[in-house]
Amino acid sequence: MKKRAPRKNREIETGDYWLTHDSAGEIDWAAPGVRLEFDADVERPTRSVTIRLPSELWRELRVIAKQRDVPYQSLMKMLLADKVAEIRRITSRNALPKHGD
Repeated sequence: MKKRAPRKNREIETGDYWLTHDSAGEIDWAAPGVRLEFDADVERPTRSVTIRLPSELWRELRVIAKQRDVPYQSLMKMLLADKVAEIRRITSRNALPKHGD
């Protein structure tokens, strides 16, 4: 009896193969029964959220985004990321033991 490779190794090899090959020549995507399946256990790199903002703040964000020529949602992500990084820097500095303690 031939021993099969562990499933995880096969999945890695399959993923590596498709990163360097085009499926158009090997799979007839228009054929009946051909469909894509996605692993439900894989977490998406982004998450949709809904927040309520004061109208004036939302308008200001849109104006600034237009001035910078970026979508306002992208501007919001950049501003949030900058602020989170700033808070982490401050928090990590305050967490360090003080001289003489």
